[in-house]
Amino acid sequence: MAKNANYRVQLRRRREGKTDYQARKGMVISRKLRLVTRGSLKNATVQIVKAKPEGDFVLVAASSKELSKQFGWKAPTGNIPAAYLTGLLCGLKAKQKGVKEAILDAGLVSPTKGARIFAMLNGVVDAGVDVPHSEEKLVKERIKGEQVAKYAKKLGVGSEEYNKKFAAYLKAGVAPEKLPEHFTKTKTDIIASFKGEKKE
Repeated sequence: MAKNANYRVQLRRRREGKTDYQARKGMVISRKLRLVTRGSLKNATVQIVKAKPEGDFVLVAASSKELSKQFGWKAPTGNIPAAYLTGLLCGLKAKQKGVKEAILDAGLVSPTKGARIFAMLNGVVDAGVDVPHSEEKLVKERIKGEQVAKYAKKLGVGSEEYNKKFAAYLKAGVAPEKLPEHFTKTKTDIIASFKGEKKE
């Protein structure tokens, strides 16, 4: 509600919590490609975007849903391993299109250490795209899902609590304690698909 004559209503997307216009202005003025990372509870999306006067143009994009449809990923698509693989997939697509560098656009997400946006960033960087970042923010020790595997073993394979907490994994046909191996195979398949190799 207006309190005085100088009150200004924020722009719609800012009111909706979708756009930080001050940060966006700085990125657009830089004229560099933006690495846009977005996540929901069940999905992760990574895009390389170019700003033009008429609007943003997505040069390449990858979604964690592609992991399931094209590369046999059976684990949930909203976790850190899936976020990393989505970033890797987008990064490889970008390299294929000749994209060499970009700057991170995390939107309104707080850049907390260990956040999924940094797993996505890690994947893009590992694919060979240069994105300025601090090594401290990356989540290298968690991208394979080893923390999930350890927790599953701690609960005890087949126990009631194990079956309850990892119902989604078991329903999809992947044992949570085997997540690091599943991650490694999916990563290998993604990289192989960009080398013209056939997946097993």
